[in-house]
Amino acid sequence: MRLAQMLVVCASVAAVPAAWGQKWEIGGAVGGGFYTSQDITAPTGSASASIQPNLMGSVWVGSTGTGHWGGELRYDYGMGDLHLSGGGTSASFAAHSQAIHYDLLWHFLGSEATVQPFVAAGAGIKIYTGTGTQMVYQPLSNVALLTQAQDLTPMASVGGGLKFKLAPHVNLRLEVHDYLTPFPKQVITPITGKTPGWLQDFAPAAGVAFEF
Repeated sequence: MRLAQMLVVCASVAAVPAAWGQKWEIGGAVGGGFYTSQDITAPTGSASASIQPNLMGSVWVGSTGTGHWGGELRYDYGMGDLHLSGGGTSASFAAHSQAIHYDLLWHFLGSEATVQPFVAAGAGIKIYTGTGTQMVYQPLSNVALLTQAQDLTPMASVGGGLKFKLAPHVNLRLEVHDYLTPFPKQVITPITGKTPGWLQDFAPAAGVAFEF
């Protein structure tokens, strides 16, 4: 499925809650991204592959009602270099990521609660893009290559947090998400062609949301 088609699907899903007579929320947050690593093994050596800790920003539009359920369509942008390390050497390559996903939210308390705990789960897509400069020789190129490419992957999203009501239509949000994607083998390419598994991106963030 092409990116444009996926965006249409996500937007259509996000519009469904409007039929529930709910109030809307628009917000934004900033935080960090902390990735797990995966080991890549080749006949000529091995290396640990990861994405460096990075800054992350997120915006969303969502809806909540008088019950416990809600939902939101989110866009996330993260900075973070691709990284390989092993055998006493390392290699880095500039990169960024973009994600769009729809999350369902479950609120533990009523919509008028001053402090509102919630959990979230959803799915979408994530695009990893290598933006560094290709070199004639790259350290650990006998194990994997860091490339100026783009990798579109499916993504699962789980998380939770707290909403604090600052004013009748303004909330402070503290949250953490775990974004899971298949290993982005187009931008970190094992020379054996074997994909080493999944990456997890733990993303704590703080933001403000406006209700209307």
